[in-house]
Amino acid sequence: MGERLEGFRVPEPFAELSPELPIGSPQQRMAHLYQTLAAEVAGRDRPIVYAGDCVAIIGVLAGLQGKGLDPTMVFFDAHGDFNTRDTTPSGFLGGMPVAMATGRGEQTIVEGAGMQTIPDERVLHVGARDLDPGEAEALASSAITVIAVDELADRELPAGPLYVHVDVDVVDPGDLPAVNYPAPNGPSLQATREALIHLAATGRVAAFSVSGWNPSLPGADRAEAATLRLAEPFFDLAG
Repeated sequence: MGERLEGFRVPEPFAELSPELPIGSPQQRMAHLYQTLAAEVAGRDRPIVYAGDCVAIIGVLAGLQGKGLDPTMVFFDAHGDFNTRDTTPSGFLGGMPVAMATGRGEQTIVEGAGMQTIPDERVLHVGARDLDPGEAEALASSAITVIAVDELADRELPAGPLYVHVDVDVVDPGDLPAVNYPAPNGPSLQATREALIHLAATGRVAAFSVSGWNPSLPGADRAEAATLRLAEPFFDLAG
Protein backbone atom coordinates (compact mmCIF):
# COMPACT_ATOMS: atom_id res chain seq x y z
CA MET A 1 0.00 0.00 0.00
CA GLY A 2 1.24 3.46 -0.89
CA GLU A 3 3.72 2.12 -3.45
CA ARG A 4 3.72 2.63 -7.21
CA LEU A 5 1.91 -0.02 -9.29
CA GLU A 6 4.02 -0.68 -12.38
CA GLY A 7 2.45 -1.55 -15.74
CA PHE A 8 -0.99 -0.18 -14.85
CA ARG A 9 -2.24 1.16 -18.19
CA VAL A 10 -5.22 3.52 -18.28
CA PRO A 11 -7.19 5.20 -21.07
CA GLU A 12 -5.72 8.36 -22.57
CA PRO A 13 -5.71 11.25 -22.05
CA PHE A 14 -5.07 11.15 -18.32
CA ALA A 15 -3.32 13.09 -15.57
CA GLU A 16 -1.05 10.91 -13.45
CA LEU A 17 -0.69 11.89 -9.82
CA SER A 18 2.81 11.10 -8.56
CA PRO A 19 3.45 13.30 -5.51
CA GLU A 20 6.59 12.76 -3.50
CA LEU A 21 5.42 10.74 -0.52
CA PRO A 22 6.80 11.38 2.95
CA ILE A 23 8.89 8.90 4.87
CA GLY A 24 6.57 7.38 7.41
CA SER A 25 3.91 4.77 7.93
CA PRO A 26 1.79 3.51 5.02
CA GLN A 27 -1.10 5.49 6.48
CA GLN A 28 0.90 8.72 6.48
CA ARG A 29 2.10 8.14 2.93
CA MET A 30 -1.39 7.36 1.67
CA ALA A 31 -2.86 10.34 3.50
CA HIS A 32 -0.55 12.59 1.49
CA LEU A 33 -1.33 10.78 -1.76
CA TYR A 34 -5.07 11.08 -1.26
CA GLN A 35 -4.83 14.70 -0.17
CA THR A 36 -3.32 15.28 -3.62
CA LEU A 37 -6.10 13.24 -5.22
CA ALA A 38 -8.73 15.25 -3.31
CA ALA A 39 -7.36 18.51 -4.72
CA GLU A 40 -7.47 17.09 -8.26
CA VAL A 41 -11.04 15.82 -7.86
CA ALA A 42 -12.18 19.15 -6.42
CA GLY A 43 -10.89 20.92 -9.53
CA ARG A 44 -12.65 18.71 -12.08
CA ASP A 45 -16.22 18.18 -13.22
CA ARG A 46 -17.33 14.53 -12.83
CA PRO A 47 -13.85 13.01 -12.74
CA ILE A 48 -12.95 9.40 -13.53
CA VAL A 49 -10.23 7.96 -11.30
CA TYR A 50 -8.21 4.81 -11.96
CA ALA A 51 -6.51 3.64 -8.76
CA GLY A 52 -4.58 0.65 -7.53
CA ASP A 53 -6.65 0.12 -4.39
CA CYS A 54 -9.97 1.02 -2.80
CA VAL A 55 -8.49 3.36 -0.20
CA ALA A 56 -8.65 5.92 -3.02
CA ILE A 57 -12.32 6.41 -2.16
CA ILE A 58 -11.17 8.60 0.73
CA GLY A 59 -9.41 11.01 -1.63
CA VAL A 60 -12.35 11.11 -4.03
CA LEU A 61 -14.87 11.71 -1.24
CA ALA A 62 -12.66 14.46 0.22
CA GLY A 63 -12.48 16.13 -3.19
CA LEU A 64 -16.24 15.99 -3.71
CA GLN A 65 -16.80 17.40 -0.25
CA GLY A 66 -14.36 20.16 -1.11
CA LYS A 67 -16.78 21.17 -3.87
CA GLY A 68 -19.64 21.30 -1.37
CA LEU A 69 -21.15 17.94 -2.38
CA ASP A 70 -22.57 15.34 0.00
CA PRO A 71 -22.78 12.25 -2.21
CA THR A 72 -24.14 8.79 -1.63
CA MET A 73 -21.37 6.30 -2.32
CA VAL A 74 -22.36 3.31 -4.46
CA PHE A 75 -19.53 0.88 -3.73
CA PHE A 76 -19.08 -2.25 -5.88
CA ASP A 77 -16.77 -4.86 -4.37
CA ALA A 78 -16.68 -8.60 -3.83
CA HIS A 79 -15.27 -7.83 -0.37
CA GLY A 80 -16.63 -5.72 2.45
CA ASP A 81 -13.60 -3.44 2.93
CA PHE A 82 -15.21 -2.95 6.34
CA ASN A 83 -12.51 -4.27 8.64
CA THR A 84 -10.85 -2.34 11.44
CA ARG A 85 -7.77 -3.25 13.46
CA ASP A 86 -10.14 -5.10 15.79
CA THR A 87 -11.63 -7.34 13.10
CA THR A 88 -8.96 -7.76 10.42
CA PRO A 89 -7.26 -11.16 10.23
CA SER A 90 -4.43 -9.75 8.10
CA GLY A 91 -3.90 -6.07 8.95
CA PHE A 92 -4.38 -5.19 5.27
CA LEU A 93 -5.29 -1.51 4.86
CA GLY A 94 -7.03 -2.26 1.58
CA GLY A 95 -9.67 -4.14 3.56
CA MET A 96 -10.59 -1.09 5.65
CA PRO A 97 -11.59 1.93 3.52
CA VAL A 98 -15.39 1.71 3.86
CA ALA A 99 -14.98 1.38 7.62
CA MET A 100 -12.60 4.35 7.64
CA ALA A 101 -14.90 6.46 5.45
CA THR A 102 -17.80 5.86 7.85
CA GLY A 103 -15.80 6.85 10.91
CA ARG A 104 -14.67 3.44 12.12
CA GLY A 105 -11.15 2.38 13.05
CA GLU A 106 -8.02 4.40 12.45
CA GLN A 107 -8.64 7.81 10.89
CA THR A 108 -5.09 8.82 9.86
CA ILE A 109 -5.82 8.66 6.13
CA VAL A 110 -9.27 10.23 6.44
CA GLU A 111 -7.99 13.17 8.47
CA GLY A 112 -4.86 13.59 6.36
CA ALA A 113 -6.87 13.70 3.13
CA GLY A 114 -9.24 16.28 4.62
CA MET A 115 -12.32 14.08 4.42
CA GLN A 116 -15.37 14.32 6.67
CA THR A 117 -16.72 10.86 7.49
CA ILE A 118 -20.06 9.95 5.94
CA PRO A 119 -23.07 8.30 7.63
CA ASP A 120 -23.83 4.66 6.96
CA GLU A 121 -27.07 5.68 5.28
CA ARG A 122 -25.05 7.33 2.50
CA VAL A 123 -23.41 4.03 1.48
CA LEU A 124 -24.88 1.44 -0.90
CA HIS A 125 -22.63 -1.64 -0.90
CA VAL A 126 -23.07 -3.72 -4.07
CA GLY A 127 -21.89 -7.26 -4.79
CA ALA A 128 -20.19 -8.23 -1.51
CA ARG A 129 -19.83 -12.00 -1.12
CA ASP A 130 -16.44 -12.68 0.49
CA LEU A 131 -16.39 -11.24 4.02
CA ASP A 132 -14.18 -11.94 7.01
CA PRO A 133 -16.21 -13.13 10.03
CA GLY A 134 -15.80 -10.00 12.18
CA GLU A 135 -16.28 -7.79 9.15
CA ALA A 136 -19.51 -9.57 8.22
CA GLU A 137 -20.86 -9.07 11.72
CA ALA A 138 -19.94 -5.39 11.72
CA LEU A 139 -21.50 -4.83 8.30
CA ALA A 140 -24.71 -6.62 9.30
CA SER A 141 -25.04 -4.46 12.40
CA SER A 142 -24.45 -1.22 10.49
CA ALA A 143 -26.97 0.94 8.63
CA ILE A 144 -25.22 0.36 5.30
CA THR A 145 -27.44 -1.10 2.58
CA VAL A 146 -25.97 -4.27 1.06
CA ILE A 147 -27.42 -5.57 -2.22
CA ALA A 148 -26.49 -7.79 -5.15
CA VAL A 149 -25.52 -6.33 -8.51
CA ASP A 150 -28.70 -7.60 -10.19
CA GLU A 151 -30.85 -5.88 -7.52
CA LEU A 152 -29.54 -2.40 -8.23
CA ALA A 153 -31.85 -1.56 -11.13
CA ASP A 154 -34.89 -2.12 -8.89
CA ARG A 155 -33.50 -0.10 -5.99
CA GLU A 156 -34.71 3.46 -5.43
CA LEU A 157 -31.54 5.50 -5.14
CA PRO A 158 -31.16 8.23 -2.52
CA ALA A 159 -31.67 11.80 -3.68
CA GLY A 160 -28.70 13.97 -4.53
CA PRO A 161 -25.31 13.33 -6.12
CA LEU A 162 -23.86 9.83 -6.43
CA TYR A 163 -20.27 8.70 -6.22
CA VAL A 164 -19.71 5.31 -7.89
CA HIS A 165 -16.67 3.19 -7.07
CA VAL A 166 -15.92 -0.24 -8.56
CA ASP A 167 -13.35 -2.71 -7.33
CA VAL A 168 -13.12 -4.87 -10.43
CA ASP A 169 -13.02 -8.05 -8.36
CA VAL A 170 -16.78 -7.62 -7.97
CA VAL A 171 -17.01 -9.26 -11.41
CA ASP A 172 -16.74 -13.03 -11.59
CA PRO A 173 -13.05 -13.90 -12.18
CA GLY A 174 -14.04 -15.95 -15.21
CA ASP A 175 -14.91 -12.64 -16.91
CA LEU A 176 -12.33 -10.43 -15.25
CA PRO A 177 -9.12 -12.21 -14.18
CA ALA A 178 -5.84 -10.89 -12.78
CA VAL A 179 -7.15 -9.60 -9.45
CA ASN A 180 -5.32 -10.10 -6.18
CA TYR A 181 -8.27 -11.55 -4.28
CA PRO A 182 -10.57 -13.35 -6.72
CA ALA A 183 -14.02 -14.27 -5.41
CA PRO A 184 -15.87 -16.88 -7.47
CA ASN A 185 -19.61 -16.94 -8.16
CA GLY A 186 -19.84 -13.25 -8.90
CA PRO A 187 -21.91 -11.36 -11.46
CA SER A 188 -20.92 -11.38 -15.11
CA LEU A 189 -19.10 -8.50 -16.74
CA GLN A 190 -22.25 -7.69 -18.73
CA ALA A 191 -24.50 -7.66 -15.66
CA THR A 192 -22.11 -5.36 -13.84
CA ARG A 193 -21.82 -3.06 -16.85
CA GLU A 194 -25.64 -2.87 -17.09
CA ALA A 195 -25.83 -1.82 -13.45
CA LEU A 196 -23.29 0.92 -14.13
CA ILE A 197 -25.19 2.08 -17.22
CA HIS A 198 -28.27 2.36 -14.99
CA LEU A 199 -26.36 4.60 -12.59
CA ALA A 200 -24.84 6.75 -15.33
CA ALA A 201 -28.30 7.28 -16.81
CA THR A 202 -29.46 9.06 -13.65
CA GLY A 203 -27.31 12.04 -14.61
CA ARG A 204 -26.39 12.37 -10.93
CA VAL A 205 -22.98 10.69 -10.85
CA ALA A 206 -20.51 13.29 -9.57
CA ALA A 207 -17.46 11.00 -9.80
CA PHE A 208 -16.56 7.48 -10.86
CA SER A 209 -13.53 5.54 -9.67
CA VAL A 210 -12.20 2.07 -10.24
CA SER A 211 -9.58 0.05 -8.39
CA GLY A 212 -8.11 -2.21 -10.96
CA TRP A 213 -6.43 -5.42 -11.84
CA ASN A 214 -2.88 -6.51 -11.09
CA PRO A 215 -0.77 -6.04 -14.25
CA SER A 216 1.67 -8.75 -13.16
CA LEU A 217 -0.93 -11.55 -13.03
CA PRO A 218 -2.03 -13.84 -15.88
CA GLY A 219 -4.94 -12.43 -17.86
CA ALA A 220 -3.99 -8.80 -17.23
CA ASP A 221 -4.76 -7.78 -20.83
CA ARG A 222 -8.25 -9.26 -20.55
CA ALA A 223 -8.74 -7.51 -17.22
CA GLU A 224 -7.65 -4.18 -18.67
CA ALA A 225 -10.13 -4.49 -21.54
CA ALA A 226 -12.93 -5.58 -19.20
CA THR A 227 -12.26 -2.64 -16.89
CA LEU A 228 -12.55 -0.30 -19.83
CA ARG A 229 -16.00 -1.76 -20.54
CA LEU A 230 -17.03 -0.96 -16.98
CA ALA A 231 -15.75 2.60 -17.13
CA GLU A 232 -17.16 3.47 -20.56
CA PRO A 233 -20.66 4.52 -19.39
CA PHE A 234 -19.05 7.42 -17.51
CA PHE A 235 -16.72 8.73 -20.21
CA ASP A 236 -19.29 11.08 -21.71
CA LEU A 237 -19.98 12.53 -18.25
CA ALA A 238 -16.38 13.35 -17.37
CA GLY A 239 -14.94 16.79 -17.56
